[in-house]
Amino acid sequence: MKKIKWLSGQPKVISGVTWGVPWKKGELKKGDRLALMNENAETRYVQSEPSAYWPDGSIKWTKHAAVFGGKENQSFTVRKREVPQPTESLSILETEHDIQVNTGALVCTIHKTGSDFIQSLQINGKPIAAGGRLVAIRETRKESAAETVLLHERSVSFIKRTTIEQSGPVKAVVKIEGVHVLHKTNEEWLPFVIRLTFYAGLSELGLVHTQLIDRSGKQEFIKGLGIEFDLFLEGEPYNRHFRFAGEKGMYKEPAQLFGTRKFNERYPLYEKQINGEMLSPDEEHKEWFAHGTQNAVWDDVKLVQDSSDHYSLSKRTGKDYAWIGMLHGCRAKGLCYAGGENGGVALGLRYFFEKYPSALEITGLAGSRPKMTVWLWPPDGEAMDLRHYTGNTHVASAYEGFDEMRSDPTGIANTNEISLACFSHMPSDEVLNALADKWQAPPLIVCEPDVYYESKALGVWSIIDTSHPLKKELEEQLDAAFLFYKKEVEQRRWYGFWHYGDVMHTYDPIRHMWRYDLGGYAWQNNELVPTLWLWQTFFRSGREDIFRMAEAMTRHTSETDSFHLGEYAGLGSRHNVVHWGCGCKEARISMAGLYKFYYYLTGDERTGDLLTEVKDADYALVKTDPMRAFYEKGKHPTHARTGPDWAAFCSNWLAEWERTENPKYLKKIETGINCLKLLPLRLLSGPTFEYDPATSMLHHMGDGIAGGYHMIIAFGAPQVWMELAELLDDREWEDMLSEFGEFYTLSDEEKRKKSGGALHDGHFHWPMFAAGMTAYAARKKQDPHLAAKAWNLLLEDKLSHTPLPIKPERIETWTQLEELPWVTTNTVSQWCLNVIAALELIGDSLPAKKETSGKKG
Repeated sequence: MKKIKWLSGQPKVISGVTWGVPWKKGELKKGDRLALMNENAETRYVQSEPSAYWPDGSIKWTKHAAVFGGKENQSFTVRKREVPQPTESLSILETEHDIQVNTGALVCTIHKTGSDFIQSLQINGKPIAAGGRLVAIRETRKESAAETVLLHERSVSFIKRTTIEQSGPVKAVVKIEGVHVLHKTNEEWLPFVIRLTFYAGLSELGLVHTQLIDRSGKQEFIKGLGIEFDLFLEGEPYNRHFRFAGEKGMYKEPAQLFGTRKFNERYPLYEKQINGEMLSPDEEHKEWFAHGTQNAVWDDVKLVQDSSDHYSLSKRTGKDYAWIGMLHGCRAKGLCYAGGENGGVALGLRYFFEKYPSALEITGLAGSRPKMTVWLWPPDGEAMDLRHYTGNTHVASAYEGFDEMRSDPTGIANTNEISLACFSHMPSDEVLNALADKWQAPPLIVCEPDVYYESKALGVWSIIDTSHPLKKELEEQLDAAFLFYKKEVEQRRWYGFWHYGDVMHTYDPIRHMWRYDLGGYAWQNNELVPTLWLWQTFFRSGREDIFRMAEAMTRHTSETDSFHLGEYAGLGSRHNVVHWGCGCKEARISMAGLYKFYYYLTGDERTGDLLTEVKDADYALVKTDPMRAFYEKGKHPTHARTGPDWAAFCSNWLAEWERTENPKYLKKIETGINCLKLLPLRLLSGPTFEYDPATSMLHHMGDGIAGGYHMIIAFGAPQVWMELAELLDDREWEDMLSEFGEFYTLSDEEKRKKSGGALHDGHFHWPMFAAGMTAYAARKKQDPHLAAKAWNLLLEDKLSHTPLPIKPERIETWTQLEELPWVTTNTVSQWCLNVIAALELIGDSLPAKKETSGKKG
């Protein structure tokens, strides 16, 4: 039995929800049936499937789908029990040319070819919408001293493949893959992936849209990127209505307003028209109708969010006439509605202000062929510019990775969530407001922290415990670190289509500004694994604010900081002013261990794709050798460091093995471990090896050579390797981890002696990064002296580089700010991860007070 709860309260409207549950080893077997039970002991059907397995074949994670609504604050359990039949089921039928999904409330027919992925959306047997074509506008430029000429070319989607991924009975998912095709030349560009999600009994459709970039962006620019739907609305212009969600509620108008010179706003039917009640001409109101129908008909209306703090709403009577400004606001909720006498459609875009620019547009509202468009990048502003920020690299001065210029967006992606709901009548403001809230923060069911912890399905981390004074203080500092970054996202406006979810790398206290313009000190791009820190922080707390930040960072870094096609597919790009700008293309940025938790918690199918993408990412190193600046190609295809490269491969292979039970990927892990076991220094060997992805073998080149031992442990390797130690039942591997953690804190003399002179202090920088590994050694050896060394690395400011307490200062500069003058995301994320590990491994060996000796150990 697993207790589950709402992440942030039950949704106010009926909602389909997918979530994940972890299980202890041996607790759930293949073939066991699961049901959902509420607090009244009422059992109901839940769609369930395994999403990961333990080495013994028992189920490690399950994925569930159900539809919820009605009572507030319900609690549930997932338990082994015979499954009752679902009260509502959807059906799915595939033919040669299309796929039809019937939820019981909505019938959606999906094209398998062509430009429109929706042939029709029907509610109560009548069509209400169709289309769903993707639109991309290409901008090319011709510039001279006298003029600048901009050419805008429209392209639409072309479907290449359609696949049913899930077929009910509660949830269905259809995956559509294709490209955009330019009208004029039939040239293909901008590949896309769309998933359509349906739940039984709901008249809603969820879209997860992934846009891939397949060119450098140096000569052509993306002027607009959107999805366009056709509407089938009935009724006169005065009975056609639009609604837009502002900050607090709905702004609403009809296409033809019946406020006139003679009959003003006090006329009794005027308010009813504004509120969406259908008008019928009769003798009593004949003159009012006669005057009203002479008013202008406003055919087009759009809301554009052009920054994180401003949107505008405007309308026009047609494409040949001027746009008229209506109102301005700060942060719209990203929902619009268009409807007529037969009902209508609500359309929403998640992260509407966070991923500005964005827009919602209705055209031809009063005519025979109305359209609704959600603009992921609206054509109203500047074109998307994917070029680098400079023509040179700045390796020595600004911490960029290589002298080579490898700033190329080819292969990056951006994923967005769009929602659509169909109505047979005008929905109330209350319903639309509830939809807007739901679509911005989709409801999710989660477990209590102790369920995650006791399952042992998530590696090594600690549950929150404030029973000891120093534990309480450390928990306060961990919370302060998170709250600082949460507030910094808002204070620094870390928003935008290509930015939201990321944070900056290093702070400049003189400018009172992060080093946004200084090479490798700008965007963090997952360096030193802040994503992993956020996920562990969520598992410990169960807090919604932490989950939402981890979710946004996962979505950004897994898509925009990683490459999904082209030369660098399977790798990610290191920190830079431009997310894809650094010459270092690294497996550590795209590794599965950073993202698999989001997949297990939400069942997100796109994240599942990303985990599959990187399972063979080690082959990408043949083209892009991470050590090419230090070593020429040797006998074997490429080079790999034990960390971060091989550790990232282990993470990828572990995710593939536990998700698919494919023994090939377990064998890859064991092959590398066995290579290290044969060497005198084992895990301390290298750290750079020649590497052959075909055999997964690490070929020894020597010890203490280029590579850097802090690089081994700073990018999630300890978390990956400790998780493997829990799974492999390999005592020697555990000894190797322990040996590494102990060695890092030895004196220079001891290092030289134990390594036969090969290793010394000069190889081992940033000892705080090794605190978790040292704690692992202390736990395994039951060595209080080692435990004291580990805690000293975390509590002595000169070693931790994290002065305590973490307390931002309020300053007055060009504005009022709160700042931490010393802050770098590298050290904060590593300090937090190592404290979380140490609290689990040596939490019973805390010093009575913080040590301040300044010694390494």
